Amino acid sequence: MSNPPRFPDVSGGSRALAGQTVESAPAPVVAVDRRGRVSLVNAAARALLPGLAPGVVLDAGVAPGWLVSAARGGHGGREGPDAEAAGTAEAATTAHGSLRGRVLTAYAAPLPDGHTAWWLTDVTGREEAERSLRSERESTAFLARASARLQASLNPRRCVVTTARLAAGHLADAAVVVRLSRDRRPEVTRAVFDGRLEEETLSASPEEMPGLAEALEGFPPVSFRSVDPGLVPAWLLPEGFGRPASPVVVPLPGSGEIAGAMVLLRRAGGEDAGPEDDAVTRIFAARAGAAISAAALYAEQVATVAVLQRELLPPALPHPEGVELAGAYRPAQSAQSVGGDFYDVHPADGPGRETDVVLGDVAGKGPEAAVLTGKVRNTLAALRLVESDHVRLLDLLNRTLLSGPQNRFVTLVLASFGAPDPGTGRVALRLTSAGHPPPLILRRDGGVEAARTSGTLIGVLPEATATTCSTTLLPGETCLLYSDGVTEARGGPYGEMFGEERLADVLGSCAGLHAQAVVERVGMLTSEWLAGREHDDIALVAVTAAHRTPLSAVGGNVRAGDDR
Repeated sequence: MSNPPRFPDVSGGSRALAGQTVESAPAPVVAVDRRGRVSLVNAAARALLPGLAPGVVLDAGVAPGWLVSAARGGHGGREGPDAEAAGTAEAATTAHGSLRGRVLTAYAAPLPDGHTAWWLTDVTGREEAERSLRSERESTAFLARASARLQASLNPRRCVVTTARLAAGHLADAAVVVRLSRDRRPEVTRAVFDGRLEEETLSASPEEMPGLAEALEGFPPVSFRSVDPGLVPAWLLPEGFGRPASPVVVPLPGSGEIAGAMVLLRRAGGEDAGPEDDAVTRIFAARAGAAISAAALYAEQVATVAVLQRELLPPALPHPEGVELAGAYRPAQSAQSVGGDFYDVHPADGPGRETDVVLGDVAGKGPEAAVLTGKVRNTLAALRLVESDHVRLLDLLNRTLLSGPQNRFVTLVLASFGAPDPGTGRVALRLTSAGHPPPLILRRDGGVEAARTSGTLIGVLPEATATTCSTTLLPGETCLLYSDGVTEARGGPYGEMFGEERLADVLGSCAGLHAQAVVERVGMLTSEWLAGREHDDIALVAVTAAHRTPLSAVGGNVRAGDDR
């Protein structure tokens, strides 16, 4: 606030000049003596307060009460020498008040002989500017806080609750956010400034509230709409809120479609919203709508991914006689990653038929990879019913994929085995790889060998070529099918890949273990190697010739370890 004006110390010949200066001053000036009578009033003061004149007592009849009170307090009603001293001591006193719709500040200045002059300054513009600045700062802080809170979650419900609470705490006495459920019923979230929150899904119709249905449709675009308080349905009001004053329906625009609508409620007798409040409400509604829309879209994507992942989950494994089967699947760690790795086991469907195991890896991630994975699995399930030869089966699959619009490929490894030899428990196994890492075979002595099979990718060349490896598993021996998510897992002290050699060493340490134990051990050591780092999909399937119980263990004459 500026310093109060100082009057010149006039005396003698300069008094007349000073009087002329004060008389023509643009600011109103009123001087009073120690008795409270007007001793001087200039032209500007007479125009502002026509009742003022020299000799008139300064009271409520001629001046506003705030000025009268200040003038009387300037000398405390005292007279004589003490009054002059008091007037001098209190010369810096100011008074503040309104007059005829204007805001004025009066500065007191001491004059000789115990007189006090009051210089009035119009500060209406400054007051409005300061008030506008404070309001703008508060609004900016609110919008910044609202944006931070709205962006803190991708949960649609939390975004709606946050929107209602923020609006009830700053824009109105209560706020109601309305969204439509899948069956077109209104989902209502009510928040009151005192912290109360109510959530429910109703069977009511949005048409009961004027402007609400249009705001929820979003087309054509609608702006704010004030509603007659008597037309607000009871289901929209918070419990115990009473009849509101000037309810307003505010659309919440989203990304491409409307995110919902907000109804602002004020208690009767409260202040109505001004133009500044409307501007803040409009910005807040846009930010809230965008946050709710983004959260809803994210939730929908997560639900879609969850459905796809459920379809990609490996099936429950059968228990063929004389053979142990175990599998493990660990999807990629990155968020919303729909895995391209898969495995399936198709049990033998008749005497003399084989059980087929397939493990594959579709190139890429996301929904497109998931769609191709489903197509490959379904096609293989059908083709194996009419074709048992691995190479011809893979060629048929290759033609099927090339006939479609997709441009992705898949790597596969097939394993087929029949019933074990009843006398020895040996399991004859056919293995064919198509662009996939060859299976590893764990012998009973701990030795590990890679199956001698290779082939081209499926879905790339006009004709698929591959070689089939035939081998035999003795009781307790295991064939491990795996995806490159194992060998390409980066970890260890230097971020190296797990690699084929390390996998072979791990598998070699599993000699004599059952299929489930082999899969668990390989998976555990791979996880330890990763140490929480991101990784690709990991798929494992172990085929183990069932361990045979030696007859000596049950009273027979055959030595332990004899397979006869």
